[in-house]
Amino acid sequence: METVLYAIVLLPLLASAVAGLAGPWVGRRGAHWVTILAVGIACALSLWVLYGLVWGGLEPVDVTAYTWLSVGDLGLEVGFLVDRLTALLMATVTFVALMVHIYTIGYMHDDPGYQRFFSYIALFTFAMLMLVMANNLLQLFFAWEAVGLVSYLLIGFWFTRESAIFANLKAFLVNRVGDLGLLLGIAVLAGAFGTLHYGELFAAIQADPERTVSLLGATEWRLATVAALLIFVGCMGKSAQVPLHVWLPDSMEGPTPISALIHAATMVTAGIFLVARLSPLFEHSTVALTVVLIVGALTAFSMGLIGLVQNDIKRVIAYSTLSQLGYMVAALGVSAYAAGVFHLFTHAFFKALLFLAAGSVIVALHHEQDMRRMGGLARYMPVTYATMLLATLALIGAPGFSGFFSKDAIIEAVGHTGGPWASLAYWLLLLGVFVTALYSFRMLFLVFHGRERLDEHARAHLHESPLVVTVPLVLLAVPSVLIGLITFGPVAMGDFLYTDGAIRVLAEDTGLQYLAAHYHGVLAFMGHALQTPTLYLALAGVLVAWLLYLGRPQLRGPLTAPLRPLQRVLEHGYGFDGLFNRGLAGGGRALARLLAQAGERWLIDGALVNGTARLIGRAAAGVRYSQTGLLYHYAFVMVLGLLLLIMLFVLRTLFA
Repeated sequence: METVLYAIVLLPLLASAVAGLAGPWVGRRGAHWVTILAVGIACALSLWVLYGLVWGGLEPVDVTAYTWLSVGDLGLEVGFLVDRLTALLMATVTFVALMVHIYTIGYMHDDPGYQRFFSYIALFTFAMLMLVMANNLLQLFFAWEAVGLVSYLLIGFWFTRESAIFANLKAFLVNRVGDLGLLLGIAVLAGAFGTLHYGELFAAIQADPERTVSLLGATEWRLATVAALLIFVGCMGKSAQVPLHVWLPDSMEGPTPISALIHAATMVTAGIFLVARLSPLFEHSTVALTVVLIVGALTAFSMGLIGLVQNDIKRVIAYSTLSQLGYMVAALGVSAYAAGVFHLFTHAFFKALLFLAAGSVIVALHHEQDMRRMGGLARYMPVTYATMLLATLALIGAPGFSGFFSKDAIIEAVGHTGGPWASLAYWLLLLGVFVTALYSFRMLFLVFHGRERLDEHARAHLHESPLVVTVPLVLLAVPSVLIGLITFGPVAMGDFLYTDGAIRVLAEDTGLQYLAAHYHGVLAFMGHALQTPTLYLALAGVLVAWLLYLGRPQLRGPLTAPLRPLQRVLEHGYGFDGLFNRGLAGGGRALARLLAQAGERWLIDGALVNGTARLIGRAAAGVRYSQTGLLYHYAFVMVLGLLLLIMLFVLRTLFA
């Protein structure tokens, strides 16, 4: 078993090294074959591990590969924890990564950085596998940083574009904010319990859940709350939750394959995995869970609204990702970890499919991304259209599709959770269903239906993408449609993630437990949707999109005119970009200029360094006048000095 785990994680790393360092010898074909083969083997082995843990009698593995460093009683180790949660993520990551690798052959075939790109995405796969397979927080943190570093390289892959360089720098800096929180949370846990190993850490927390830590002087805070909130800041950065979401839409500057890889099953879902993995910690902090719930619900609704006003096809899908990540985070906030992880699982397939189908359209239109210059593409690109339609239906939660089961489970779980914050979150998530359907079908209608708005050059060369592009689309469409029907019962409603202790829930009356107790199969769950507002809100969103963009487009102007102020707010992303770019970044630059001008130039250089030199120079110049070299001047000074001494002596004698 250990040999298999080493192979899964190291094969993408070796393939990345071959494609990146041996480029002149292996060539373009060698670069894509070696990486695809390595990721394909890793995918097959991951599926074997998942099968073995579920049906094959394999036991969860918690093994230390080697000890890197020991500091007192604290051991810094590299090891693997592979249970059902890890195995599910391993299979998802490697399968989506494999589809992206194959798709890249067609998408990037003319790019001069072809081999470098394959090296990067294989390295990205390795880093993500190291993250989900880690058995301790130190290894997770290093893999966390490696994912961020490679994403920086991939977002700025086209480094000749100024916008790409700005986007990858923005992603890197915003993620550093979240990573600082994660690092502080890890430090709090290490200082309190003297270990970073998951099993030992969870046992220590369970043994002393009320432990406190001193912060801000003598104030005592519950350690579980402090650590959980700090770690959640890391989740907010990586999983792009408000207000640390601003990097993700700009990351669309990278090539479309990496948009699919980052936004589907890998980087942005790392935060969801982290909170689920640390459920024994979060379960001991009601405050932290409440914060998680509120942030997730706000992100789900507010980011979906921004998707309504986007015209770039990739940015629409990017804001969709932000919204769906909000659903996952909200599920974690009500202890519905299984539902959140299940939505992560289903979302990986249909979101990767949406991005790759969008990439197929972009390539066919010679890298045009503005939906206002598309239209009527369904007849030219039937495979791309069919697969994107299936992915869109999964995204909006159409009954029977994978997204229906995971999203409805989250909404119902939040709805059956008591408390005012849960009620607010429920309504935000419910309204998000309407918004999701509206922006999703707006995109579908603008791109594939209606009148053609293409330029003549694009229309003359328009055709369906080659098989190397469409085959991954079809392969991703299959789980987008069917995976929910097959896995919803055991994963979300059953004990799939609880049997081996991968996830622990302390409460005995959560909303998800209520759903599980009343679950009677997928058909009954689909029938139950007829009794909830979720389905009808999704249908209303589709109907409004059809009315405004196909049926009666002339109504769009009069209906949206009163909403222009709101539209401007949404187009500016609620001002977050302005706050970060002009407020924090601009304010930081202004402060730096002030310190450079007033502090360095005037105080340090002007007063301390050059001022001291000038003072000494002036003093020396003054003293220089006393050194004339004339004998009678020196005799005069000597006589004058003698007279002063005599005068002082006389005065002292008189007043003694």
